[in-house]
Amino acid sequence: MIRRRQPGRDRGSFTAEFAAGLPALMLLLLTGLTAVAAVTAKGQCVDAAREGALAGARGEAATPAAERVAPTGAEVDVAPGTDTITVEVRAPVRLLGTHLPVITVTGRAVAAREPKVPG
Repeated sequence: MIRRRQPGRDRGSFTAEFAAGLPALMLLLLTGLTAVAAVTAKGQCVDAAREGALAGARGEAATPAAERVAPTGAEVDVAPGTDTITVEVRAPVRLLGTHLPVITVTGRAVAAREPKVPG
């Protein structure tokens, strides 16, 4: 014999389940948006480091070239070597919320110096 549910016996259960699951859903959304922001900033840091390293390899100023492409608030470090130039770009990524910690992403590129052409 199959027992049938009587209507109205589970009143309010959807509201209680929704109220319990909503914070978990919001945390998942916050984590996803933060991950997207961090990946985007990482790509910008790598592009900026590559741009700075290529400019430095050509004999131009590496720092301004990297700062043009870098995300806002990024720090650019240039380490010239004898045969190569290394550029590292670090940028802070704020989590969604003002009182939460900051994630720092880094991009690094190394380029060989181009030979000087006499002329």
